[in-house]
This record gives sequence, C-alpha cells and structure tokens, in this order.
Amino acid sequence: MILAIDQGTTGTTCLVVDDELRILGRGYAELPQIFPRPGWVEHDPEQIWRSVLDAAGRALDGVDRTQLTAIGITNQRETTVLWERATGRPVHNAIVWQDRRTAERCGELPAELIRAKTGLVPDPYFSATKLEWLLRELPAKGLAFGTVDSWLVWKLTGGRVHVTDETNASRTLLASLDTLDWDDELLDLFAVPRDVLPEIRPSGSDFGEGELLGATLPIRGIAGDQQAALFAAGGAKATYGTGSFILVETEEEPGGGVLRTAAARLEGEEPRRALEGAVFVTGAAIQWLRDGLGLLGDAAESEALAASLDDNGGVYFVPALAGLGSPHWAPGARGTITGLTGGTTRAHIVRAALEAAAYQTRDVLEAMPPLDLLRADGGMTRNRWLMQFQADLLGIPVETAREPEQTALGAALLALAERRPSPAGEIFEPQHRDAERLYAGWREALRRTV
Repeated sequence: MILAIDQGTTGTTCLVVDDELRILGRGYAELPQIFPRPGWVEHDPEQIWRSVLDAAGRALDGVDRTQLTAIGITNQRETTVLWERATGRPVHNAIVWQDRRTAERCGELPAELIRAKTGLVPDPYFSATKLEWLLRELPAKGLAFGTVDSWLVWKLTGGRVHVTDETNASRTLLASLDTLDWDDELLDLFAVPRDVLPEIRPSGSDFGEGELLGATLPIRGIAGDQQAALFAAGGAKATYGTGSFILVETEEEPGGGVLRTAAARLEGEEPRRALEGAVFVTGAAIQWLRDGLGLLGDAAESEALAASLDDNGGVYFVPALAGLGSPHWAPGARGTITGLTGGTTRAHIVRAALEAAAYQTRDVLEAMPPLDLLRADGGMTRNRWLMQFQADLLGIPVETAREPEQTALGAALLALAERRPSPAGEIFEPQHRDAERLYAGWREALRRTV
C-alpha cells in the first residue's frame, strides 16, 4: 500500500492506495490562505506541514499501517519556501504560485533566453523571481530553498534530505530543460547561490526515508500536480477545474502560446518532456454565473440547462475574467458575451460558459501534436454534456478518469514504480454535431475580445 500525499493550494488530500489503485483510505485538511497585500498570496509553511499530518491521520484511520510500503508526493507547483538549514525554521511565509508581487521584475527579464533554456516565459507564476525577492529582502547564510515537495521531504526526513524532482525543478525558471539541472546563467540572472538549491532527481526515485505518524517509509515518488496527473493519464490529459491544464507528453517543439516542461519519469528511463497549456477560467465561469449573477442555484444544474437547447443560439461567452492564458496570453483581455438577442435565456448563457471550456481546450490542442484520444479529469468531467461536446469539438474520443483524484494516483504510481494508466471511467465518442461552425463562431468572439 502507498500513502499518496497531494498538497494543493487550498488544502491537502491524502489517499491510501493499493497496487490495483483501489482507494483504502482518504483524508483532507484545509490550508488557510494569507493575503498580506493586493496581489500577494502566501502560506505558512508550518501550516502546510500540519495539513499533511492532519490529512494523513484521517486517511490512515482504520488502516493497518504495517502494510504501507512507500510514500508518494504531489504538490502545488512554483510555490516558494525558504528556510534555515540549521533549525528548519522558515524565514518567511511561502510565496504561492498565484502571487504577483514580482510582475514588474518579470517585465525586465530576457524572454528569449528564458524561453530557450526553460521552455517557459518570464512570469511571476514561476519560482525564480519569488526566490530572488526573498533573498534580497532576507539576506542570510545557511538557507535552503524548495518548492513544496522539497519542504515536505525535509520535514519527513528530519532535515536529512534536501531534494526535488525534475518536474518541480522545471517550473522554477532556474533549471535547463535540456540538462534537467540547475543552469549557471539563470542562477546568475536571478542572483541565486547554488548552495541554497535542492538536488534534482527523476520523479520515480529514492528520496530518502520519511517518518510520518509513527511509520518509517521510503519516499519513492515526487511530481508536480499537473505532471502527476499526466503520469496517471498515460500521455495526454486535460484537467477541468477552476481553470484547466492541458498536457501532452512529447519531445516536439510547441506551437505558439504553449509551454514546454519536464514530464515525470521513473529512475532508469530516458528524460521525458511535455507541452502544457494553462486556461485560467473554466469551472470558475460556472461559479461566477452561480455566485455573481445568480443564474444557477447549483453548478450541477448547468448540464440539464445546456441539454435543454438544440443549439447555442449564436451566444458565445469568452470568460476572460482574469485575462486569457494559453495560447493567447492576453492579460488585458476582459470577459465578453456576444450574440445576445431578445430570445436569449439563462440556458443560452450557461451553455455558452460550458462550451467555452471546450473551445479553450481545443485552442490549446491546436498548438500541440494531434491526439487519438484525450483523457479528462477534474470536477467538470461529471458534466456529461460538456464531455460529449468536447469529443464532438475535437473529433476524437474523450475518456474520463474513474477516480477524480488523479494527481494523488499519479504520485502513487510513481511510488509503485509503475508506468500504467489509472482506471478509466466513461468514453464519449464524437458525434460531429456541427462542431466546425460552432468553433468558427468562437474564433470570431475571441477576435472581438483580444
């Protein structure tokens, strides 16, 4: 049995999983958010650790702990933690991936150099400018940096092991995607001394012995959350949540607007890489219709409302409520609803919000190698109307995951040192319901927005 730790932005989920990926125990603990100033987002690193202890305790309640064989970890990526090596005491709150305090600095950075070395773009989303800010504000010696995975391994091993995996390292702007090692030119650019950095290992490796709630277990798998979900999916996936992340494992260079990143690999395998697109608003659009406009009493109503219409009535909703991410990268874009007439109902607007999730996924996949099948996970996959529309729009089958917690299952598979897809749920075959005409309408609505 594997204890899979999924440390996320708003909480920690722990699963006890057997070698058939059956879930034998489950626990969750919330993580408080800290907002010191507008645009600043932080976590207390000790609260992160306590959330892991709480969630693990609940997952292990009633489980025979002597049957546990390893720990797997997946984590919110890019979030930056800095602590004292001698004491293990954090010197500042963790700066979360959502934090925008270094936006001005990112505008000064050499975008072409960063893209060539890391596959990424200069953005406060990534770790390097957060770490640069911390080292400038809190100059000290004997410090250790890590993303959340490194912090958890440090705590689990009592400070004996300072490591990260290739997927998390690839999200820092400090590692070369070609060498999968820290890059001296990037370290100089951000004034980061090499001695604060963790050792980089493949995702399915030995990360030391951890002690958790009285059990001593090897830590055998680590990956950032999206790469863990990709590992569980088997090579291509779209995660539909508040926003959406679309990843395809490939060595091909990206088309316009998508990023290149490390993919999880087992020890002994050749390095693996993926293309990634980040869509900022998908499920959040449904939440806004529910909470902001009162058009829905519950998000689950959206499926029946969309299915009640024979057509979208020419109504399109571009949900640029926080700008547009991949592949458009238009931070100044604002949400737009087009095609309104006297016959437009709330069902049309709700359907337009669901369609937008599918359109944005296709926008990203247009910049990636063609797929034969898309694996889908996340909360919005419960909406069968959306999954069918996505299959129609892409012209390929869409397969949902049986278990929504794909990030944790990916961590478990890494700890098991097994490369195989997690159990599938339902398959939606394309039915070609006028998809190209509808997609052309979306592209026109985008043109009016960007």
